Amino acid sequence: MTTAYLNRIATAVPPHDMHPSFIPFGESLLPEGTPRNLFRRMVRMAAIEHRYTFLKPIVTEDGTLREESSLFVRGQFPNTARRMKAFELFAPRLAHCALDRLKLTEEERRGITHVIVTSCTGLYAPGLDYDVVDHLGLDSTVERTMIGFMGCYAAINALKMARHIVRSEPDAKVLLMSLELCSLHMQETESLDQLLAFLVFADGCAAYLVSAEPVGLALDSFLAVNLSGTNHLITWRIGEQGFDMKLSGQVPGELRQGVAAAGSAITHGKDPASIDLWAVHPGGRTILDAVEQGLALSPDKLADSRCILASFGNMSSASVMFVLERLMRRARPGEQGCAMSFGPGVTAETMLFHAV
Repeated sequence: MTTAYLNRIATAVPPHDMHPSFIPFGESLLPEGTPRNLFRRMVRMAAIEHRYTFLKPIVTEDGTLREESSLFVRGQFPNTARRMKAFELFAPRLAHCALDRLKLTEEERRGITHVIVTSCTGLYAPGLDYDVVDHLGLDSTVERTMIGFMGCYAAINALKMARHIVRSEPDAKVLLMSLELCSLHMQETESLDQLLAFLVFADGCAAYLVSAEPVGLALDSFLAVNLSGTNHLITWRIGEQGFDMKLSGQVPGELRQGVAAAGSAITHGKDPASIDLWAVHPGGRTILDAVEQGLALSPDKLADSRCILASFGNMSSASVMFVLERLMRRARPGEQGCAMSFGPGVTAETMLFHAV
């Protein structure tokens, strides 16, 4: 059976760091006392230093959040239609940046047979898949697939699909892109739980190439782990004022127990400590802590995931690709790896790989 390889990855983020300005804005929405103190404590514990957006944020002396496009105005936050117009404006810009950084040669562009795009933060048609084809001048016969609304684990599903394609069509070259503009769904709310979710999410894009060429990371196997009875803990629905997320505080605990129970299945019987490379979705500090504890990993194993979290926050489906890109820079031939991402279900999508 043909082996599929993740040949290379390129990443991009928008130009504006939203994290420093979001903190006073979040505080301004909460009453003085316990809620605001809790928010400040969670800011300190979040282990995030930077998050990026296309919306240039400005915070006035009274704590009012403004930005240059006037999309988000205190007391007049936009409806879903306006947010989707912003997605259609900004998403192609970020996509083009990541695609250009992938540095596909003319020969490689002519060889692309499939395009797969993942996104759960915006949609329009013709969509990002057409933008990819047009921007790179790909053949009009390229097969296009959109993976939508799967949340943070969608990139692992995209890699799984690319592997199926290459194993059935050995000459196939699959171009993939994971793009999320999470910042477009910020809400003006007094809910501490919602504000804590907005404290983590950010925008980012990864473009990546999968083929049978033995370069990069060999995609060895995949396993989906669904945690029974947890469907209600992570939800993502389209509302009138943007997309509405519910992210329960029970998720880390359930995840810790779930990966502990499924550890041997995820690693195909190998001791997790023996795996060299770990690309764990940086969903948040407590998420990474849960995986580390559930699999009894030493702190250094998740250092790359923690670095991406600190530098970029949680970019939903793009995040795990940022971690894999970082790992690929230092991976040595023969090293074994495991990638995993989490999302609605609660589901862990996992992948074993090795460096070539």
